[in-house]
Amino acid sequence: MDKRYEIFCLADRYFYESPERLSVTRSDGSAGERDDFAVARRPLPEGWRETRSGDWLELRPVAGEFPLQGWKIHASACLGNANTVAAAVWDHCVPRGIPFKFVPERTLLYLRNAKYAGRGTSGKFATLYPADEAQLESVLNELGTALTGEPGPYILTDLRWGDGPLYVRYGGFAPRYCLDGKGHLVPAIEDARGNLVPDRKDPTFHIPEGIELPAFLRPHLEARGAATVSDLPYRIERALHFSNGGGVYGGTDTRDGRRVVLKEARPHAGLAADGADAVARLEREKTALDRLAGLPVVPEVLDWFVLDGHRFLVMNELPGQTLNAFFAKRHPLLTADPDPEAVDRHTEWALRIHRMVEEAVEAVHARGVVFNDLHMFNIMVAPDEQSVSLLDFEAAAPAEDDPRQIVAHPGFIAPADRSGYDIDRYALACLRLALFVPMTTLLAVDRRKAAHLARIAATQFPGIPEDFLREAVATIEGTDSRTGQAADTGVHADRDTDTGRGSGARGHAAPLPGATPPVMPADWPAARDSMAAAILASATPERDDRLFPGDIAQFADGGGLGLAHGAAGVLYALAQTGAGPYPEGEEWLLRHTEPPPRGAPLGLYDGLLGVAWTLAGFGHTKQALSLAERVLDEKWQHLGSSLHDGLAGLGLALDQLAGTTGERELRTHAWEAARLLADRLPEADAKPEGRAGLLHGATGSALLFLRLYERYGDTALLDLAERALEQDLSRCVQDSSGTWQVDEGTRIMPYLGAGSVGIAMVLDDFLRHRPGHERFTQMRSGILPAARMRYYAQPGLFQGRAGMLLHLCRTLTPGVTGEDIATQLDGLGWYGMSYEGLLAFPGDQMMRLSMDLATGTAGCLLAAGAAATAGTAGVTATAATSTDTTDARAGDGGLPPSLPFLPPPHGGPQTGLPSGDRDEAPPAPLFL
Repeated sequence: MDKRYEIFCLADRYFYESPERLSVTRSDGSAGERDDFAVARRPLPEGWRETRSGDWLELRPVAGEFPLQGWKIHASACLGNANTVAAAVWDHCVPRGIPFKFVPERTLLYLRNAKYAGRGTSGKFATLYPADEAQLESVLNELGTALTGEPGPYILTDLRWGDGPLYVRYGGFAPRYCLDGKGHLVPAIEDARGNLVPDRKDPTFHIPEGIELPAFLRPHLEARGAATVSDLPYRIERALHFSNGGGVYGGTDTRDGRRVVLKEARPHAGLAADGADAVARLEREKTALDRLAGLPVVPEVLDWFVLDGHRFLVMNELPGQTLNAFFAKRHPLLTADPDPEAVDRHTEWALRIHRMVEEAVEAVHARGVVFNDLHMFNIMVAPDEQSVSLLDFEAAAPAEDDPRQIVAHPGFIAPADRSGYDIDRYALACLRLALFVPMTTLLAVDRRKAAHLARIAATQFPGIPEDFLREAVATIEGTDSRTGQAADTGVHADRDTDTGRGSGARGHAAPLPGATPPVMPADWPAARDSMAAAILASATPERDDRLFPGDIAQFADGGGLGLAHGAAGVLYALAQTGAGPYPEGEEWLLRHTEPPPRGAPLGLYDGLLGVAWTLAGFGHTKQALSLAERVLDEKWQHLGSSLHDGLAGLGLALDQLAGTTGERELRTHAWEAARLLADRLPEADAKPEGRAGLLHGATGSALLFLRLYERYGDTALLDLAERALEQDLSRCVQDSSGTWQVDEGTRIMPYLGAGSVGIAMVLDDFLRHRPGHERFTQMRSGILPAARMRYYAQPGLFQGRAGMLLHLCRTLTPGVTGEDIATQLDGLGWYGMSYEGLLAFPGDQMMRLSMDLATGTAGCLLAAGAAATAGTAGVTATAATSTDTTDARAGDGGLPPSLPFLPPPHGGPQTGLPSGDRDEAPPAPLFL
């Protein structure tokens, strides 16, 4: 689970939302009042200007010149003393004309210091910009004296001044950007040679190359290095986990060789919902474990000490694996045709595991302790799988206090009406569902989804006792959580039908009352109309940061604009499926890219080129060309190679923009991008580096080479496409069933965006031109089962079931049937939710709904539209060329919906080129 997402769940019940809006939005979505610190309400000093940027309030003198970079000062603060620190900073800076900024609201400061806040920004409450090193030293001395004794979280990126709340770091004072080593646009500083280089903000102090540490800071650097773990009787061997509150480390007790776990807590950081910092929570954990001492289901406390102000708890290391680790390896639905015996074995195993967990929780309750944070990452299964233990007691509390939940996994978080032991009972009920369909994070959006998940589990695992699921639903929904008397939820109704199917012409069972979704994806066009209406109902044209809610990536610079997560992608999907146009959305996109926001990415899926390509498809050629020129004014040759944000996407977009707008010069730049990509391809025997797959790997380069081949007919381009595809295929491995997936080191990936299915989509197009390529034909067939599995963790287009459905709808791989498509389309309904009575889908991590193309409803709409028209457009498609069919309005022309530059296949193998594609020569030789 990606912990970054939790903080974006706080401000809105339905959608990921910028945490800075939490202080101005009530739980019902209405406007609230900001909880400003008193200093933030001070009148603006004469001769100063004030700017609100993100969660900062900036104050700067109107007159004077200020450096672009240098040594900056950060002041740390806690919630209780933040106003005092801000007042001291204000009173020091204003008379001296020193620009500064600070976090003006209590809620925003809490979020910066919360448990899963970014470690690179934690603790930074105020920032001061001294004009030079002399002023730097005087501010540190004078303000440092004024703030002596004020507590605050340690700022990991900075060098601490003495033992107070002031820290220093060399970095940018003004916003400037450059491309990093991966081709991403990032904040920049100027190096000694005058070149812009990334302004690193790693959670460790770093002095940029060519910058000398001032002499008066050297003693403080020496003091920083004095703290060491070398005197401890423990050898720390690996980091198991990091959060803003500290780390968890595995190691060995050097005195007896015992395997131990050391848990670290940083003072004033890692705040929980009740304001308790990491130290307070670790103290709670020790108190609970001391009370539970001797129980075989909990760790044993071995040591308790302080090192450099950080508190450490040492426990024995429990052997085995956490419960969540078992699913990727052995879940029986991770195949196209689950083996009934494997399903039965899993059922027996899951029921036994749940019984053991229930017994472990009962043992904790018998000692008068509420565990308060039960989920699959906190359950350790012994190596022989015959016993379990419970981990992580930092939220545990005495039952006599009737505690509420303050820290919880989103898939197991109890509603506010539960307290005490009922919190653990709720989590045990969620576990009943999660052991079979690990999708309980959807309950954070709507608890009524429990009945639907129970029906899915009952249909896929017919051996589950009926009462087991009935009681789970009753507890989750609060029907009678104390007596266990469950309402008739109908969870085993229609066991012989595939759960989740709609009530269309095929006669599938209708969804339960109260259980989502309101309509099934297979019920086309009703599903299209419902999804489109949900998307438009969620639109916020009054906002500047985004038009449609989507992934948390929207809240980066320009993230609400692009194809993957922004307005461009949603408008594209609406048009492709015949649900558009949406003129108000086009106007919003035009308005917010004239000019584009500062720091907006450049690429096809993440940035300005994708917006330009989309606007051109809607006929807005002038704005499209303007955005393309903005990109070409940058050092775009240094972009990475990918389709998502690099040269592959740039080349494809510019090549087609040239045809759309008539600006043929753009094809020269597209050809240069292809040449650069050709130069970057490693030799055949070289070990590939970086990521693999359609969006981030060499497959994106192969797609560009293919489309240029279809335009110019140079077979050298086909050779390059072959080399690029080989590079990504070399990163694929076979899973236990023999299916090829991308090996990412810690996991294997089947998905469209970063997995093997995305590679297979381009293999399809390559094999139309070279149908006799035996290895590629075999690999394409070997990848196909990855798109036919019964279960996927998410619904999204790039990392979920929708992408598999889209592949099945366009692939020419032999053996794909209409039933394959129908099964995945029905499975898409597993994730369907109700938003204002309309069909919507959750985004990545499934903690909130999303409307974007990459992760949410727009992507599911595109895939469902492709399924609805699969096999109906074969003849009409042959009239179009591969290079120019993916117009934003393609859905209106009878073609099945498709991704940009991946139009529906045009029939069988094709060794030549569509007529008319050789009407011009390449702009230059490919190799210079």
